[in-house]
Amino acid sequence: MPIFGKPKYHTVRVKKKDMPTGLWSKCPETGEIIYNKELEQNWMVVPKSNYHFPLPARKRIALLLDEGSFVEEDHDLESRDPLTFVDKRPYPTRIKDAQKKTGEKDAVVSGMGTMQGMPVSIAVMDFSFNGGSMGSVVGEKITRAIERATREKCPVIVVSASGGARMQEGILSLMQMAKTSAALARHSEAGLPYISVLTNPTMAGVMASYASLGDVIIAEPKALIGFAGPRVIKETTQQDLPSGFQTSEFLVERGLVDQIIHRHQMRDRISLLLKAFMNGAKATGERRSA
Repeated sequence: MPIFGKPKYHTVRVKKKDMPTGLWSKCPETGEIIYNKELEQNWMVVPKSNYHFPLPARKRIALLLDEGSFVEEDHDLESRDPLTFVDKRPYPTRIKDAQKKTGEKDAVVSGMGTMQGMPVSIAVMDFSFNGGSMGSVVGEKITRAIERATREKCPVIVVSASGGARMQEGILSLMQMAKTSAALARHSEAGLPYISVLTNPTMAGVMASYASLGDVIIAEPKALIGFAGPRVIKETTQQDLPSGFQTSEFLVERGLVDQIIHRHQMRDRISLLLKAFMNGAKATGERRSA
């Protein structure tokens, strides 16, 4: 008979349904599990793999602009239902659900602020609001942000995150491509800079209009950027696509994207570009007046 008996171990079983949700996220690249608070403190970038999760519009604005400088514009604009569109749910119901989920009126937040002391007009899309789809309100708010920059003689920055035009508004959503592009043409004629920032994903009608018209086009790492999705293109062309097709790395090699910038470095890089643009514009104006 043994002098010492074996200790008795008790196994505590925790049911999956009893585990708290919303505390952890899984990195799509490495499978690493990250505590959400740590992820939020790092601006939604996985520390080890540098994978960039989507960033809500207002947090993006806080990342880019000087603290306390942002003044929101056009906050009260809300989508209507001109086509009385119904699929699985009526369009107004979808809008109300997205508003409740995000706390935003629509898929873009816009206004004025400063970046390292420089006045800028900014519009930032939020993918969590119906996939960042571009309807009449999105197009109108971005157009107003551009026109505000032209009027105030300052740069405009648009951060895109979108699956494309909003199908529930039909041709009205597609008209926003022309409207925003025309406003950018007038902004360019005034000799003022436009910085376009592409995040994951930036697709379809958004990419085919204002997202691709920047004086400088910057993308976050490994962002999906294109018109139609890779699966649709492959099925249509019946051809295998190149490795890395429609990623920001693929597009920077082919000249569609100018620079790929880590989210943590985005503010400093845009500030540097704007200083060069505005100093160049000032020098040109002085030479003309002389």
